[in-house]
Amino acid sequence: MSRTIACEKMPITSNIVSKVASIDVIVSEIHNFLRVTTPEAWVSHALGDLDTLLVDHANCEYKAAATGMSLITKYRRQPRLQRLMARLVREEMLHYEQVLVLMDQMGVDYRPLTASRYVKTLRDATRLNENDRLVDLLIVGAIIEARSCERFAALWAQLPARLGRFYKTLLRSEGRHYQDYLSLAHEFANESDVEQRLDHFLGIDQTLIETTDYEFRFHSGVPA
Repeated sequence: MSRTIACEKMPITSNIVSKVASIDVIVSEIHNFLRVTTPEAWVSHALGDLDTLLVDHANCEYKAAATGMSLITKYRRQPRLQRLMARLVREEMLHYEQVLVLMDQMGVDYRPLTASRYVKTLRDATRLNENDRLVDLLIVGAIIEARSCERFAALWAQLPARLGRFYKTLLRSEGRHYQDYLSLAHEFANESDVEQRLDHFLGIDQTLIETTDYEFRFHSGVPA
């Protein structure tokens, strides 16, 4: 007598759906969220220094994944944070690999680069109290992802075709990551606290983007 073994469905990776619409809607939302757009001087410099842009972009993808892993490690009892960050880490590492492939195809060698002031300045402004710090880190994560999305939007149409297409594809994921970070911040703080801290960090982002920067990086300010 044969015995039928029931096949169990594999669990889906996540049942959390982020509200990412068309690319035009994403870009419009990001522009409304951030206070300032990327200066034309930065775009012009980036187009003339694709090697540095790509190397630092690779670094940014790797660090974004590392940030997600850090949050996963520290907040194991937060199931929604765990799932969203697991998805983010997986996507950021895929992007890291894709940037490395593009670098190889374009003949760009990896080289060590110092970190830009952008992320450090934002993170240095986070509060020290544990609960408050988590909210601040999530808000900072949202702003970094939003700024990345805004820069991809500013660049993609002016880049060499292959790189431009790749940057255009990143708009959806970066837009979703920004939404995910922001939704998590709202889980751990009330509306007024989130809005107050957003105002604080968006002001820092604006200053960093609009002021002179002596090192060109993916998130740097106006080139000196």
